[in-house]
Amino acid sequence: MRYKLLHGNCLIKMKEMDDNSVDAIITDPPYGLSFMGKKWDYEVPSVEVWREALRVLKPGGYLLSFAGSRTYHRLVVNVEDAGFEIRDQIMWVYGSGFPKSHNISKAIDKAAGAEREIVGERITGTIGRPTSDGTKPSSTNPNHGVGRQVIAITSPATPEAKQWDGWGSALKPAHEPIVVARKPLIGTIVENVLEHGTGGLNIDACRIAHDDPMIIRKDFESNTGDIFTRAKGNEAGPSANGRYPANFIHDGSDEVVSLFPTSKSTKTPISDGRSEYNNQVYGGGLGLHNPANSYNDSGSAARFFYCAKPSQQEKHFGVEELNIHPTVKPVDLMKYLCRLITPPNGIVLDPFMGSGTTGIAATQEGFNFIGIEMNDEYIEIANQRISHWVEEKQELIIEQRKQKSLFDGW
Repeated sequence: MRYKLLHGNCLIKMKEMDDNSVDAIITDPPYGLSFMGKKWDYEVPSVEVWREALRVLKPGGYLLSFAGSRTYHRLVVNVEDAGFEIRDQIMWVYGSGFPKSHNISKAIDKAAGAEREIVGERITGTIGRPTSDGTKPSSTNPNHGVGRQVIAITSPATPEAKQWDGWGSALKPAHEPIVVARKPLIGTIVENVLEHGTGGLNIDACRIAHDDPMIIRKDFESNTGDIFTRAKGNEAGPSANGRYPANFIHDGSDEVVSLFPTSKSTKTPISDGRSEYNNQVYGGGLGLHNPANSYNDSGSAARFFYCAKPSQQEKHFGVEELNIHPTVKPVDLMKYLCRLITPPNGIVLDPFMGSGTTGIAATQEGFNFIGIEMNDEYIEIANQRISHWVEEKQELIIEQRKQKSLFDGW
């Protein structure tokens, strides 16, 4: 397991890399939103940047790139114009977003020079301040070690402000899209996978664990003598390894889980082609019920999707000072994405590395990593974080990877 951190502009640094030299690209680039006034977030990456990313990626290699909900279209068009195939979109849903909405009623009173009466207060968390017990804060979950702030609740002072009381200018941010793009294959997917080791998704490594240890995956003989190996070749059926991964990921926060209804899994049937069994939401399949090949469990529907749960201190783990990067992703989320698209012993590239979370994830999963970052402070933080996590986990990960066959479960 190796990692290399490159300090500089990613366009220049990628031009110095060989063609077809990395297996996967996973990155969280600028969203073009001028986030917190940061200069690096003024625009999304250009077609030229993604064209270089395409060149260094192996044929069939995947790109996973986060984007802002308002500017996703700009990013994905640039990725497609660079030559990538747009394969899908993963939606990451979280409960830690803070609404950046303009209070119209307050703005009306302010413009009129009217003073509003304080009628109450509310307490909210603020990212970036240590808690009273001395623990470091996390930017990924508002309930994890954050400071508190008192916000005054005021009543409208003018008739116009009363008319528009309760109106704002934005919704609470609660998701970020991830573009799933692939460099065009050379030949068929089988030929590409065997030649370059890229082109597939590691489904079994990213299955969502279920709660029933007694579920067994096996063939089943129907009363017609047919062997059931999954309904009509539907690979989304039950498995002892867990549920088939979806293009929807949540963070496991109470706020998000509460949005899901309580549901019962549909029992997976044997295929006999009867159309009335089509389009079942959970469990899938057609025809007669097969009890040996079903989950038949119940609970929050959130259990059908991967849950990324960041620890309280992972943002600052291994850093001498507080990690000042404002948009740190959960390590577990990035580990999941690395597993999904990277072949064993493959190289993961992050051209917009930030504070190094993708590097932590890649090295923990046993992959090699190349990170590019032009900000002086961020690359130092990334170096501290990755080196600390690698020292903690390296031997264990190498042993885990030795036991895995090359394309089993893809």
